[in-house]
Amino acid sequence: MDVTSLGTGAPAGLPRPHCSCAACATALGEHARAATALLVDGVLLLDLTPGAAFAAARAGHSLGGVAQVLLSHPHDGPAMEVPAGLPQPGRVPDGRELALLTGHRVRAVALDAPGTGYAVTGPDGQRLLYLPPGGAPAGLEEGAAETYDMVLADVVGRPDALAKLRAVGAVGPTTDVIAVHLDHDVPPGAELARRLEAAGARAVPDGTTLTVGVYEDVPDVPRRTLVLGGARSGKSVEAERRLETFPGVLYVATGGARGGDTEWAARVAAHRERRPGSWRTTETCDLVPLLKEDGPPLLIDCLSLWLTDAMDGVGAWDDADWADGGERALRERVTELTTAVRTTARTVVAVSNEVGSGIVPATASGRRYRDELGRLNTAFAAECEQVLLVVAGQALPLRA
Repeated sequence: MDVTSLGTGAPAGLPRPHCSCAACATALGEHARAATALLVDGVLLLDLTPGAAFAAARAGHSLGGVAQVLLSHPHDGPAMEVPAGLPQPGRVPDGRELALLTGHRVRAVALDAPGTGYAVTGPDGQRLLYLPPGGAPAGLEEGAAETYDMVLADVVGRPDALAKLRAVGAVGPTTDVIAVHLDHDVPPGAELARRLEAAGARAVPDGTTLTVGVYEDVPDVPRRTLVLGGARSGKSVEAERRLETFPGVLYVATGGARGGDTEWAARVAAHRERRPGSWRTTETCDLVPLLKEDGPPLLIDCLSLWLTDAMDGVGAWDDADWADGGERALRERVTELTTAVRTTARTVVAVSNEVGSGIVPATASGRRYRDELGRLNTAFAAECEQVLLVVAGQALPLRA
C-alpha cells in the first residue's frame, strides 16, 4: 500500500498567508507545505484540499482513479470546488467500516475533538492510521488496538495522541510515524527534525510517496538525555517536550515542597500545569532505586537540587567536615548515581543548571557548589547518548 503526501501542512498551509513570523519566513522550498491530503494507492483520497489535482500531478500521479474521497475534519471558509471526475467527499460515521471494491477497508476512528480518524487496511493487509489536525483517538483500551504499520498524525500539535497510541500498543517500535498538519509552531528544518526525532517521528516533503510496511530507519529515541541551561532558559520545557509523546512518565521532582515559600509553590504549580495529565509525580532525591527499577520513562528535574541535598548530607558547607571525609562521601554519591544511569534500562531525561559561565561566586561555599555541579554535569553527561544546552529557548545539541 502506497501513500502519497499531496500536502503535509496545517489547514492554512505553511507559510501561512500574510504571516510574518520567523517560522513562516523560513518555510521555503521543501519546507513549504500545502494543507495535508493523502492519496492512497491512487484510489482513496483522505482530505480534499485546494490544488489537490495539481499536487498529484507534480508527484507523478493522477486523481482519475480515485473511487472515494473522505474528509477528516471540518473545513473553514467557502465551499471547496470538487475537481471534475472526483466523487463527492464524505465522512464515515464513527466506528463504521467502509469497504472499497479495490480491496481497501476504511474504519472511522472516534476522536476527542471534532473530526474523524481513518484506519485503512490495504489489500495486502498493511495498516495505516490517519488522524486530523488537533485530534487524538478516544476510548482506546489497552490490548484491544491493532498495531499500525504507519501513523500519520499531528505530532507537534497533539503529542498526547501519540502517547495514547503507544499506551495501548497501537504504535510499536517499528511503526513509521509521519508528522502531518505541520504549522508554524516549530521552525522548519533542523529544529523540526530534532523535535520529531525525540518523539520517534519524522516529516517528509510534500509529494513524497511512502510504502506502508516497508522497513524505514525509524528515528532512534535516545535512552538517556541530559538537558543543561541557565535560569529561565527553557530547559525544563525542552525536557518535558522530549517525553510528551510517551505514556506514564514519572516526573521526579528533587526540590521538595518547601512549605511556606509562595514563590516556590508558584513555580511548582506552573510546572504541573504544563505536564500531561497521564504523568505521575514523585518528590525525592533518592534517584538510584528509581534508576535500578524497570518502569516508564523518568524525567528528573533537577540534578542541581539533587546536588544541594547531597552536599547538605555530607556537610559540604563546613570546611572541616568537607576536609574530614565530606568531599570523599560526595564523590561516592555521584559515582553511585552515574553508575545507576549507566546500567538503567529506563528512558531517562534529566535537567541540570549550567552555572560555570557566570560571575565567580563571592563565597567559598558558592564556589564549591559551582565546582561540584560542573563535575556532576560532566560525569552525568558521559553516561548519556544525547546532551543538549538550552539558550534563550533554543536547544543546541552538544552530543547527538
